[in-house]
Amino acid sequence: MPDDETPSDRMSERVAGSRLKQWLLLEADRWLVTGLLLAVVFGALVGIGTLVPGGAAAIRSGDPIGTLFQGLLTATITGVTLVLTLNQLVLSQELGAVGDQRDRMDGAMAFRDDVATEIGTPVSPARPAQFLRALVDVAGERAADLRAAVSETTDAELREEITEFSDSLIQNAEQVSASLDDEQFGTFDMMSSALNFNYSWKIFAARRISERYADSLGADADDTLDELIAVLKLFGPAREHFKTLYFQWDLINLSRQILAVSVPALLVSAVMIVFFDAADYAGTVAGVDTLVVAVAAATTLAVLPFMLLIAYVMRIATVTKHTLSIGPFILRETDDVSEVEWDQ
Repeated sequence: MPDDETPSDRMSERVAGSRLKQWLLLEADRWLVTGLLLAVVFGALVGIGTLVPGGAAAIRSGDPIGTLFQGLLTATITGVTLVLTLNQLVLSQELGAVGDQRDRMDGAMAFRDDVATEIGTPVSPARPAQFLRALVDVAGERAADLRAAVSETTDAELREEITEFSDSLIQNAEQVSASLDDEQFGTFDMMSSALNFNYSWKIFAARRISERYADSLGADADDTLDELIAVLKLFGPAREHFKTLYFQWDLINLSRQILAVSVPALLVSAVMIVFFDAADYAGTVAGVDTLVVAVAAATTLAVLPFMLLIAYVMRIATVTKHTLSIGPFILRETDDVSEVEWDQ
């Protein structure tokens, strides 16, 4: 398996875009992203109001302020309604008859028992980070066993391919296991660590080895490879389950925060409609007309709920886009694997 056929394990390196873009979309604190978006809005409004000839005079003539903030007031109320819809979406996953809840419980317990059996422990870990870490650690151990199982084979090509595959998997498993240590559910750091274990490619590569070298593997290596694939197949649904729970957690946090910031946004819009008088604002601030600065600041505060929504949705949409498929499917354009074919 040549190096140029193997995609990077880190999700940020498997997708297109600069490191800064990936940081803004995924890793940065959502309030920091919201603050950056608000700064762009404020800077754009002040810049346009300063550069456009007669910008301040246009604000003082007619009733542009009332028209603007009436629209923002309506948009904020609509945004609160959207938040209630998001809450209903999250709650709909938790509501159900007792029979449905029992089926969910039975399914969860059965999956935990399967994982416990596969990793060789009486009870699988209860914390999500430790649950995923156990699967990753066992995958690394079985990759080492696979490498040892073919160490004396006479097929040099098989030994080279298994060694490269195993070394890559072990290194990735060690990195992910270390990053998952002591991570708490509800933080993106835990999800980011789990997303950096490229299990789907590893299943594909392992199955390709199994088919390509079926006559050369030997019974022990073949069994070890099957055991490795089995634990990788358990990691997939486990990660998807915790990803779903994380999205629900994030949407709940988003709902609470938007409800909180909607109150000052509504107040700012109402004050600008009812009490604001452009004639009272004369002079300049740092060379910019005071009226332009005041209107830009009020507008920035009024769009705070919308900017916060954008910040959260950017991350949720990005993660969803790059984890749509479960199993050994590659939906995105990945430079490293563009020419890989299933050849035997």
